[in-house]
Amino acid sequence: MRDPYQVLGVARGASDADIKKAFRRRAKELHPDRNREDPKAQDKFAELNSAYEIVGDETKRKQFDRGEIDAEGKPKFQGFEGMGAGRGGRSGGFEFHFGQGGGNPFGARAGSAGGSGGDAGFDASDIFSSLFGEASRRARGRAEPQKPPEQSFTLEVTLVQAATGGTRRVKLPTGREVEITIPEGVTDGKVMRLRGLGQTDPFSGESGDVLMTIKVKPDPRFTIDGKDLRTRVAVPLAKAVLGGPLHVPTLTGAVEMNIPPLTGTAKQFRLRGKGLKGEKGAVGDLFVAIDIEMPAADAELTALMKARSEAS
Repeated sequence: MRDPYQVLGVARGASDADIKKAFRRRAKELHPDRNREDPKAQDKFAELNSAYEIVGDETKRKQFDRGEIDAEGKPKFQGFEGMGAGRGGRSGGFEFHFGQGGGNPFGARAGSAGGSGGDAGFDASDIFSSLFGEASRRARGRAEPQKPPEQSFTLEVTLVQAATGGTRRVKLPTGREVEITIPEGVTDGKVMRLRGLGQTDPFSGESGDVLMTIKVKPDPRFTIDGKDLRTRVAVPLAKAVLGGPLHVPTLTGAVEMNIPPLTGTAKQFRLRGKGLKGEKGAVGDLFVAIDIEMPAADAELTALMKARSEAS
């Protein structure tokens, strides 16, 4: 590791206030959240913290200046008296002299026991909190906050709701209830993204998205054909023969249309603009087919049909 004074960018004789100010400035510059494109950002930030652990603590700073510890805070031996017999006939060997002191490099927290040296009220986490909040305290183990994963659910709507739109109150996968807008003309299988309504990361505070898939429930009255609709209407035999008004169901309510006399099952009618809304505002049509209802029993009709058959 480099000289901690060089890492912080201060002179050896700098005051404690200047060292703290330099650390704040460099921490802002080197924080991984601000240097996501730099693959070495995490290492640089860790080196800055290690340098401040030495120079920012009064006891460790003195030990480093006297050469008792190295730039990583590890003790250094001071030398040895020689090998074999020394002065006074002492049998030798290596004699190491390590510096004393140390303890918490940031000083003891207020109210804690066992801390030694330096400013007893100093806590490096206070600096991190004021600079970057909770994200800074996680900087060593995590280079950047991760967005929570997407959540998904399926919303069933009626064909009428899909065609005309509207609002619905729904319960999200998170348990939260919100009111959402169903777009007019939404189709089956459409996926809608509800931004920021997913689960929230407890560290970064960032919320994920929810993907909502639309499922259109079948309507027994209609068959979907692209943006067109098809329906079948039962018509009594007498009305099919004589013609007249007929009530036809649509997505917005029943409408009345007239059928001509002698309408058969092969005849199909078109109600323009009564289908589904397509792309660019285009609206489909409703096609109406006829199902003729025969009476259960009708003596006069039977006699008439018999006479016509015999005449032909």
